[in-house]
Amino acid sequence: MTEEKETQDANPSRRSFIKSGALAAAGFMIVPRFVLGGTGYTAPSDMLNVAGVGAGGKGQSDIANFAKSGKANIAFLCDVDDRRAAASRAAFPKAKYYKDWREMYDKEHKHFDAVSVSTPDHNHAIITYHAMQLGKHVYVQKPLTHDIWEARLLTEAAKKYKVVTQMGNQGASNDGTRLMSEWYDADLVGDVHTVYCWTNRPVWPQGIKWPDPQPNIPKELDWDLWLGTAPKKDYVDKLVPFNWRGWWDYGTGALGDMGCHLVEAPFRVLGIQYAKDVQASVGSVYVDEFKQGHFPESCPPSSHITLTFPKTNKTKGDVTLHWMDGGIQPERPIELGASEKWGGEEGNGTLFIGTKGKMYASTYSDAATLLPKERTASANAPQKWARVPGGANGHYAQWVEGCLAGYGKTELSSSFDKAGPLTEALLMANLAVRGHELKGGSIKLNWDNQAMKVTNFEDVNQYIKRNYRAGFELKA
Repeated sequence: MTEEKETQDANPSRRSFIKSGALAAAGFMIVPRFVLGGTGYTAPSDMLNVAGVGAGGKGQSDIANFAKSGKANIAFLCDVDDRRAAASRAAFPKAKYYKDWREMYDKEHKHFDAVSVSTPDHNHAIITYHAMQLGKHVYVQKPLTHDIWEARLLTEAAKKYKVVTQMGNQGASNDGTRLMSEWYDADLVGDVHTVYCWTNRPVWPQGIKWPDPQPNIPKELDWDLWLGTAPKKDYVDKLVPFNWRGWWDYGTGALGDMGCHLVEAPFRVLGIQYAKDVQASVGSVYVDEFKQGHFPESCPPSSHITLTFPKTNKTKGDVTLHWMDGGIQPERPIELGASEKWGGEEGNGTLFIGTKGKMYASTYSDAATLLPKERTASANAPQKWARVPGGANGHYAQWVEGCLAGYGKTELSSSFDKAGPLTEALLMANLAVRGHELKGGSIKLNWDNQAMKVTNFEDVNQYIKRNYRAGFELKA
C-alpha cells in the first residue's frame, strides 16, 4: 500500500468547511487522519500489526527489523522468559506482553494481523500452525520445523489458509544467490553435479551427557511453557537460552542452525527439492581409552552427510550434495592459490562444481565468486532476477510488504513453498545422523517422498513425526 500525503487545497472556503465543520460532520463523515496528519504519516490501514512470539535473542532482532520497515506496528510480545524479553519490552512499551502464546492467541487474535515465531525449534510448528488457522501471516525462524512431517504440514497449510509466509533464512534475499543463478543459467560453470556445504557449527556443546537436574528454576522463566511440545523433564542449567540446539528433543543440530542459510543457494540455482537418498558419518566421543561415549539425546560433535537429489530441469543428472559440520571442510579447489582465502566468512561456505568451472559463496550467499577468482570481474551474465532492496536486511520488509499486499500478490524469497522442501531435505539428513546411532554405523537411507518415509530402515521413521506432550499436541 502506498503512503498517502496531506491534500493541499487552494480553495479557502473548502479549508474553512473542513476546519469549522469537522465536529458537526462527525455523525456522518470521518476525516481520515492522513488528511490532518501531515506528510510522512502512515495510515493505520497501511500498518501491519505484529505479535512476536519469542522476544529475545534472534526474536529481538527480528522484531526490531520489522519495525524498521516503517510499516509494522509491534502490537504484542510473548516470551516464556522475562529476562530475554526485557529489551524488546523496553523498545516497544506499548506492546502488550504475554508469557503463554495460547493465551495471547485466545484473547488478542482480533487485534493482530501477523505473527513472528522465534522460539527453539521444537515449538516452531505448533505456534505457527495455530496462527495460520487464525488466518494470520507468519514469519518463522529457521529451520522452519523440528520434524519432517511438520514441514510438510506447514507448507500445505500456507496454501490452505492463504496466508503470507517467510522463513528467517535472510540470505535468501541476498544478491549472491540470484547472481549465482544468473551465472549458472548463462552456462559459466557448465552442468553442476556436486555441491559442498560446510559450517564451523556447532559452537555450543554437543556429543555430551545430559546435565544433572537443578532444583532452582529462575523465577523469570516458565520452564513448563519453554518445554512446550517436548517431554517433561527437570530443569537443567545452560539449556536456555542457547545450548538447546545440541539436544534432539529441542534442536536440530548444526544442520538446523546453518543448513537453511547454506543449502538455500543450491536449491535456487539448481532447482533441487526432495532428496532420494542420504547417508552419514559422524564424529565419535571417547570418555576413556577405547571407551566410546553413548549419548543418544545429544547431536554428535561433527558429521559428513551425503544427499542425492534427482535430476531437475536445470541439471543433466543427479546432484550429490555434501554437508560437513564441526569444522570439517572439503578439499581446497585447485583454482585457489596455496595461501589464498576462500572469501567471506571462511567457517561457512557453499561450493558448486560444474563441468566447466566452479563457483563459491559464504554465509547468507555473501561473497559470491567464480573460480578462479579473476573470472568474477569479467563475468558477463544478463540479470534475470529482481534484487530485494536491502538484500538480507530487506528480508524483513519484504515480508511486511507482502502481508500488506495480501496472499498471492507478491513473491517472497523464502515463502513456505520454498522453505518447506528445503527444511525437509535438511531434516532428512538428520535422519541419517540418527540412523547412524541406531544402526551403529552408516547405511544409505532410501526415501519415499510421497509416503514420507525411509523404505529400508524402519527404526529411523520414528523421527519423522514425534509424539507431543499433553496440552501441546499438534493436529492437522
